Amino acid sequence: MAMSSRVFVAVLAIFGLVLAFASPSVRAQSMAPAPAPASDGTSIDQGIAYVLMLVALVLTYLIHPLDASSYNFF
Repeated sequence: MAMSSRVFVAVLAIFGLVLAFASPSVRAQSMAPAPAPASDGTSIDQGIAYVLMLVALVLTYLIHPLDASSYNFF
């Protein structure tokens, strides 16, 4: 019985320390800044770049088997 109360006190102390360290940082946070404009152009450019990279990847894997079948190793 004495061992379980020691474990309980240790867990309670650790929990109290975690709360003591976490509670000041919760109050220290400031308000979030205003969101940036929705259409600044960079997200559109990045979307186009992703689509072009996907097209290049698909074309590479479609053309590569045709190129590899022309080799005769034996």
